[in-house]
Amino acid sequence: MLNRRTLLAASAASLAAPKILRAQSSTPIRIGEINSYTAAPAFTLPYRSGWEMAVDEVNAKGGVLGRKIEIISRDDAGTPQNAIRLAGELVGDQKVDMLAGGYLSNVGLALTDYALQNKRLFIAGEPLSDALVWSNGNRYTYRLRPSTYMQAAMLVEDAAKLPAKRWVTVAPNYEYGQSAVKWFKLLLKAKRPDVEFVTDQLPPLGKIDAAATVQALAEAKPDAIFNVTFGGDLTNFVRQGNTRGLFENRAVVSVLTGEPEYLDPLGEETPEGWIVTGYPWAAVQTPANKSFTDAYQARFKTAPRMGSVVGYALVQSIVAGLTATGGTETEKMADGFGGATFETPIGRASWRKIDHQSTLGAFVGKTALKDNKPVMVDWRYVDGASVLPDDAEVRKLRPAT
Repeated sequence: MLNRRTLLAASAASLAAPKILRAQSSTPIRIGEINSYTAAPAFTLPYRSGWEMAVDEVNAKGGVLGRKIEIISRDDAGTPQNAIRLAGELVGDQKVDMLAGGYLSNVGLALTDYALQNKRLFIAGEPLSDALVWSNGNRYTYRLRPSTYMQAAMLVEDAAKLPAKRWVTVAPNYEYGQSAVKWFKLLLKAKRPDVEFVTDQLPPLGKIDAAATVQALAEAKPDAIFNVTFGGDLTNFVRQGNTRGLFENRAVVSVLTGEPEYLDPLGEETPEGWIVTGYPWAAVQTPANKSFTDAYQARFKTAPRMGSVVGYALVQSIVAGLTATGGTETEKMADGFGGATFETPIGRASWRKIDHQSTLGAFVGKTALKDNKPVMVDWRYVDGASVLPDDAEVRKLRPAT
């Protein structure tokens, strides 16, 4: 039999429960996303499409932790100063739960420092500098893509098998380019002590004097070339190299060149046989990639790019971290993301606890022309975990934070 006390308790519970549920479901998890949309549209616009699609898919399934995801995006125009200012606005005015994004390594490093100084979680998507998770790493920063160390290690496996002994390098003169060259040299010489690097060309990012650069490389009479240029610099470098015969009877090993946003613009000028990292999207017939590419093309009426994968996987990696953590309290997320595993279009990956680097991998293959269109052939997927240093080595590279 119900008494007055029982009825009052039941009434209180019935009134309180909906309030709790409404609070959980109506307050979105807010992610402040910063990227170089106007400075690097070839990569970042497909990247934005990727994260938009992922957010819609997650929210259609009820969100995460009973809450929808909301991304508030800003354009840093490719400068660290803008990125820091925008981070402050997103945190202070928009009250975001975390920061994410980044394209250029110098911008990513600036956001890494902001994350440490302000104790805010930052999930870096694209910046490849190893400093993000090693020398400048901190407990508030995680990084998704395979780093310069990882990509160099993937390429060195094939480069070491070449008969080439005299090497030259060309890379943009900022953190990403310098880091890629450093690791390629160290890792290749560890496998092939007989090789020598006879010259380095470091043109300014986006302002390569391709004719002078090609001439300087040719004068060194190399057996092989390690290339780190991308975007418009890569297109100009390839055009001048083809015109002046730089690539004839020489091996070329090249970071990122197999990614559609950089490979497709080369068109019929694509040199064949370069050993590259990239994304042969149409040829990868795994269920995960097929599902992703079909959905992406249906929605955006265009083929996915590597940026599309990064944007999509970024959201999946954040969802996995939030699920593992169980909330959005910054200190708990800083610890709780470590160890979380997530699915991506190109393979399963996880966040390493020791350095907050993800184990997302990349495809390694060769450039070719098929029906006068550039493609990757003879490719294989390299799991990121297989090319990362062990914990003992990471402890030497990363400060305690």
